[in-house]
Amino acid sequence: MHPKIGLKIKTLPHFKGELPQYQTVAASGFDVRAQLGESIIMKPGQRELIPTGLSFAIPNGYEIQARPRSGLAWKHGISVVNTPGTIDSDYRGEVKIILINLGQEPLEIKDQERVAQLVITPVVQAEFQLVEVLDDTHRGSGGFGSTGK
Repeated sequence: MHPKIGLKIKTLPHFKGELPQYQTVAASGFDVRAQLGESIIMKPGQRELIPTGLSFAIPNGYEIQARPRSGLAWKHGISVVNTPGTIDSDYRGEVKIILINLGQEPLEIKDQERVAQLVITPVVQAEFQLVEVLDDTHRGSGGFGSTGK
């Protein structure tokens, strides 16, 4: 069993259906559902901002990451554009999911369909230190592809 933290959740007036829940006892993410007045047909390459009808009070020192659902990604090419999407602990507005259809066929997104999973993760902030020289490493400044296949 995972350790747990308190997460306050608020349903907005257009929310209906079930609250988010973990699908298994060992799941790291909980699913959120589309809150739509009517279905949306996503054409290949199309992006849509999908409302969840939820807002959260995330504890300081944590964030929520929005990630694609593996079934939608594998079967239909549906992903979250800004994967992982970050919801900061000081944000109190509605969580909306930016979906993209990377598949080859249009796909209908229906009201109450599970469209993404949200994962609560700890946040570590950097303390920036301006220096004149960085430590050397074996890799150095080698970039994309520099370590081979």
